Amino acid sequence: MELKPRKLVLEDGSVYCGQAFGSYCERVCEVVFNTSMVGYQEIISDPAYADKIIVMTYPLIGNSGIVDEDLESKSLSLGGLIVRDYNDFPSNFRTTKTLSEILDEDFVPAITGIDTRKLAKHVRDNGFIRGIITDAETETEHAVLKIKNAPVPHNSVYNVSCKKKWYARTSNHILNIVVVDCGIKLSMIKSLNQQGCNVTVVPFNTDADTISEFVPDGVLISNGPGEVNDILEVVKLASSLKGKYPLFGIGLGCLVLAKAYKADIVKLPFGHYGGNHPVINLLTGKIETANQSHESTIDENSLLCTGLKVAYKNVIDNTVEGIISEEEGIFGMLHYYNTSSFSNEIAFMLNKFLDSAKGANTDA
Repeated sequence: MELKPRKLVLEDGSVYCGQAFGSYCERVCEVVFNTSMVGYQEIISDPAYADKIIVMTYPLIGNSGIVDEDLESKSLSLGGLIVRDYNDFPSNFRTTKTLSEILDEDFVPAITGIDTRKLAKHVRDNGFIRGIITDAETETEHAVLKIKNAPVPHNSVYNVSCKKKWYARTSNHILNIVVVDCGIKLSMIKSLNQQGCNVTVVPFNTDADTISEFVPDGVLISNGPGEVNDILEVVKLASSLKGKYPLFGIGLGCLVLAKAYKADIVKLPFGHYGGNHPVINLLTGKIETANQSHESTIDENSLLCTGLKVAYKNVIDNTVEGIISEEEGIFGMLHYYNTSSFSNEIAFMLNKFLDSAKGANTDA
């Protein structure tokens, strides 16, 4: 495959030159880096990365191709991909297409041949920064002007959420879960099914009365892109549902739950993106290795008087990674060490909450 020259220009005027693969289009997005050593196809198909240019710090990307059944969404929503060394000849008997092919199908531009270590350090040291993937001939000043004139998107959740309800049922189910789709990963749905849950997925702007019609055992607010203030209707929904059903949140959904309880949300300097993040489970005292894709966290001091307590903390920067209220059946995690573990936590918390409710009814 012949690769044409392309470049990434950051809003501070920094330029990184390389070669194009994927779609040959121009995009302006926030630039973030991901430190995972494996799982690039799950990362690029995670809706939490909508409208972001991802810099992969692991150098060799593309060597295992793309396997359709392992994708986390039906189409890609990321803004772009930057890698050090792209391999267009994957060695994997399950491969259905190359990385470049799927990026091209969904109009995602990508660049290879860039010093991703230098770029990741630049993003780390400067915090929130936007960039443009553009032609090699584009003048730097003109590229910077394009970045400044491009609006920051606030409709990412709207773009990745389903537009109507859909179902994922399993035989001999134990629980009924409604998922509010802010950008749900397909592996989460599969994992809930494996835990004996029938799942109904609804759009992010569904109202509380509609959710009540499904008579759920619990409601999960999913992960997704963007900030909580972009989806205040979901915060209002969570406020309406708390106390009526057990509520769970992962990623952006965890921040929604905290906001519904009047806690403060603070933006991280450069976000938590990647694998092998050490997180301590304050309920067990154990340290767990987590995957993360969130740009904000919860102000711990603001949790006072909310009824919520900290359940997980990031070992590196001591930021909040999870919240819990066993009394009200609230459980949220900003990270996921794996989706099956989170689904198992949901099933455990649900059964515990339902058993407690049954006991209270019997006493009455």
